[in-house]
Amino acid sequence: MNRSDGLVRRAVKPRENGAEGGGAGLNANTPDDNQDTHDSNKDQEDNIDDGDSKETRLTLMEEVLLLGLKDKEGYTSFWNDCISSGLRGCILIELGLRGRVMIEKSGMRRRGLCTRKLILKSDQQTGDVLLDEALKHIKETDPPETVQSWIEYLSGETWNPLKLRYQLKNVRERLAKNLVEKGVLTTEKQNFLLFDMTTHPLSDNVVKCRLVKKIQDSVLSKWVNDAQRMDKRMLALIFLAHASDVIENAFAPLNDDDYEVAMKRVRELLDLDFEAEAAKPNANEILWAVFMAFTK
Repeated sequence: MNRSDGLVRRAVKPRENGAEGGGAGLNANTPDDNQDTHDSNKDQEDNIDDGDSKETRLTLMEEVLLLGLKDKEGYTSFWNDCISSGLRGCILIELGLRGRVMIEKSGMRRRGLCTRKLILKSDQQTGDVLLDEALKHIKETDPPETVQSWIEYLSGETWNPLKLRYQLKNVRERLAKNLVEKGVLTTEKQNFLLFDMTTHPLSDNVVKCRLVKKIQDSVLSKWVNDAQRMDKRMLALIFLAHASDVIENAFAPLNDDDYEVAMKRVRELLDLDFEAEAAKPNANEILWAVFMAFTK
């Protein structure tokens, strides 16, 4: 499968100045961990983004869902069958960035990322219900499983009936309620002929504008042309937004020239050798293992 599949289509939308405005990017709410001294400094670098501390902080899962939600309708596209697994990938990376899980060492045989197991690094709770639920499953699983397997288990997309208990249920609704509590979304009831559905329209346009602007800037004005120098959260957000089939929503407001440049640079990231990137000094192996899982 070509990693760039799905990036060639261009939604025809009028240019929206609002989506390009806003200030610094959003930051995920990642508390510092009380771990050993030799781990804490690196974890803090992974966990904390630059930005105004007064801004609403979102997790990777919330950012991807917010990109996928229709602003006025308050629900994701009925045709998007990628966002479910994409959100589970977000959960694994979020746990990795918070120092809770890691990829086992490659060993003398230099095993590839896709065959190495996801192992527990710390069972300290994060304070996020979804993350802590996933962390509990990982802790209780022996022997450990691969990243690819965990994405399938957490999504409920496994043929093994013994693993169905690991499925995280109602993830989109639970994330939407988090965004309601943060003042980003609101809650409404809509009638769809045969049934009523709870929807979550956008209530704070500023937060989504900042998110969209942050993604646009990362591949345009702030492009560094080196994945290892990119902010880890932003790199993860770009890959997971693509895996969830919502990256188009961030670039649709751009003019044609900027759109082409942005998509070209996303394709460059997707075409990287993930194994080689994971082997570089200071690389976060969980990021690259999750990225590889979505290209298989």
